[in-house]
Amino acid sequence: MQSSVPVAAFPRKPLVLALSGLAVLAAQALVTPALAQSENADSERELPAIYVIGKDQGAALRQPGAVSLIGVEELQMRQPRSTEEMLRVVPGVTVKPEEESAVVANIGMRGLSSADYKTLILEDGVPVAPGLFVGNGRYYNPRVQHMEGIEILKGAASLRYGPSTIGGVINYISRQPADGVQLSVRGGSFNTREASVEAGASSRSGDAVFGVIATQEKSDGFMDKGFEMTDIVFKTGIQLSENQSVSLKVSDYTSDANISYYGVFLNEYRAESRDNPAPDDWLLSGRRAVDVNHEWRINDSLRLNTLVYSSETWRDYWRFGVNGAASAAARSWVQTDSLNGNNRAFERTGLDTRLQWEHSLFGLGSESELGVRYMTESMDDVTIAAVRATPRTGSISRDVRDGADSLALYAQNRLQLSDSVALTAGLRIENYEQNRKDRRRTPAQGTSAGSDNTEYLPGLGLTWQTTPALQVFASLYKAFSPALNADALDALTDQELDAERSVNLEIGLRGGDGRISYEMAAFRMDFDNQIIPANSNSQFQRTNGGATLHQGMEFGAGMELGRGFSVDGNATWIPDAEFDGDRFTAAGVLTTPDGNRITYTPEWTANLSLNHQIGGLRSSLSLHHTGEQYTDVLNSVAIRENLTGFFTGRIDRYTLLDLSAVYEVNSQLTLSASIKNLTDRRYIASLRQGIYVGTERAVNAGFVYRF
Repeated sequence: MQSSVPVAAFPRKPLVLALSGLAVLAAQALVTPALAQSENADSERELPAIYVIGKDQGAALRQPGAVSLIGVEELQMRQPRSTEEMLRVVPGVTVKPEEESAVVANIGMRGLSSADYKTLILEDGVPVAPGLFVGNGRYYNPRVQHMEGIEILKGAASLRYGPSTIGGVINYISRQPADGVQLSVRGGSFNTREASVEAGASSRSGDAVFGVIATQEKSDGFMDKGFEMTDIVFKTGIQLSENQSVSLKVSDYTSDANISYYGVFLNEYRAESRDNPAPDDWLLSGRRAVDVNHEWRINDSLRLNTLVYSSETWRDYWRFGVNGAASAAARSWVQTDSLNGNNRAFERTGLDTRLQWEHSLFGLGSESELGVRYMTESMDDVTIAAVRATPRTGSISRDVRDGADSLALYAQNRLQLSDSVALTAGLRIENYEQNRKDRRRTPAQGTSAGSDNTEYLPGLGLTWQTTPALQVFASLYKAFSPALNADALDALTDQELDAERSVNLEIGLRGGDGRISYEMAAFRMDFDNQIIPANSNSQFQRTNGGATLHQGMEFGAGMELGRGFSVDGNATWIPDAEFDGDRFTAAGVLTTPDGNRITYTPEWTANLSLNHQIGGLRSSLSLHHTGEQYTDVLNSVAIRENLTGFFTGRIDRYTLLDLSAVYEVNSQLTLSASIKNLTDRRYIASLRQGIYVGTERAVNAGFVYRF
């Protein structure tokens, strides 16, 4: 039953190869006339894409829930190292940092654990998590270098997307092609070097466009957790007729990161160790994807968007074993010569089509959206046993293939009851079939299992423009997150796990008068079931875990102070993110009393920025506060070093200061600089098999030159 496998266990698949070839042919068709004639083209153009909020004026005011929009100017100003660093300034969002490049995503929203996955993450409307149904969604985090904006949508309108929209929807917006060539260079602490080249052109008429952005980044990394990353995104589009257009996007990302589950021991943290606790462990990951987006404006009131996408993602995690006795004696991890490759390869293909229709209903203005989404995904989960002498090659000790097919139907209608009041009603029906096959078992042992679930998700939302400067919004809706294959079909048995379901209620205010803008919301998420996963450190059996309650408030505001100064900030207060009812082990032992807090859900998070602009110089001093958090369901306070599992204990609150500046020398040259963690605050960011230390002070500088 054992066999030897090479390092490249998961080669590129034919579908992505074929579609990548299509991208090359499209580029060849466009580049020659485009480069010669792009001087007369309009550089401001939009390729067909799916936006969860929309780019039309007033789009945010049409949503019956809280929204946040991060634009290109804010991305340039904050100079984030990762999308996580940018998202942590959004009201309601919490991040569990593990390393500064954020290769692995850890994002929570509104009292949902940032070590979990109940918030849907998209890029240009396409799901980017490796597995929404079949497996872990954390092992691909889009690179911030090719972004021009981020949309964050909460409330009933998020039913248009799914699954896992309990917390809401995050949609990264990749850059639109622009004529010309741009070079970006940045470097700084930990010997970090980053370079990006962006090029674009268009035909004389502007009907055909293309653009590419390529980024390479290398760093020795904080605590010698070095990494090397390459990210390439190619986009092209053509106007087929007066009312039809199509766009193609091809992306290729690879990352080699010297990171591990292992953190430092408590004594090493106190001694301010800066050594990598697992210097021989590597996380090798990558993603290749192709998206085709077609837009057909049938008439002035009817529009059809169709999106076809395919991707393959891989994550090879090579980790050495540890000698427990030697580690306990040394108070530091002592690695052995045994090595495991925990390697997973994901494939996904999907079709998402949406018909938007403006019409009259009962004599009232009405906007409808009808949609269908079909998606199939799979995961090969292979464990390879190796040794130090022959690393990344060995015998297979696990070989499981997970699959899932899902079909979603959804409808939403926004009815304008009066000039100031609109009612939005929607329904999403999601059916998904999951299957698992163990390729190391014999037919007599049983090789496969499956399960089938259907969810009905209604929603109702309201917006009321009481005055030009004040809007009231409210929503009530049902959301779900599926039990993943590892839990639903563990031991090749249908565990009969229900989906995680939540009834969400939200009410809020937003508005402004040009100088002041604000938004505030109160929210409640009432779970009737949270899954206790198979690999949980919670001591529970795998089960339908029961009720949890998440409720709180978030507030954000911005103000122009005059003389070039402005201030903006937000705060999120979540007094309740707790288990509702006692919980027991399979043996009937009480382990989590009623009222214990969900892990990685701080009661308070807050952000405050003081900004200034004079001429071409913009600067910002930003504060970020994260409250204390529990890391296990027992709500342990003292940090406990568990040599065979996760460290547990409470993480103290911490506050960080960042300083950034951007200077536009002229239309071609822009300089930038930033200091992250200005006060060099030392803090615990998270716990796994050891303590993950927050990144120390880091200084970076760079420039952008436009040819």
